[in-house]
Amino acid sequence: MLFRKEIEPRCVYCANGASIGNEQIACLHRGIVPEGYHCRRFVYDPLKRVPPQPAAPDFQKFEDEDFSL
Repeated sequence: MLFRKEIEPRCVYCANGASIGNEQIACLHRGIVPEGYHCRRFVYDPLKRVPPQPAAPDFQKFEDEDFSL
């Protein structure tokens, strides 16, 4: 998912921008823009993308017998 071809362009993971906090990006071409903004100069930088946390497993549906040999 991190390196897929059809990436939604967002300034938060563009190579031309840097995060300055408060959900704002300092873009080399557009100045200060919101994280969700994008322009035609978007260049994907996979190292800036933070993948979502995986869902926590639900162990309540298991019983002690499921974990014994």
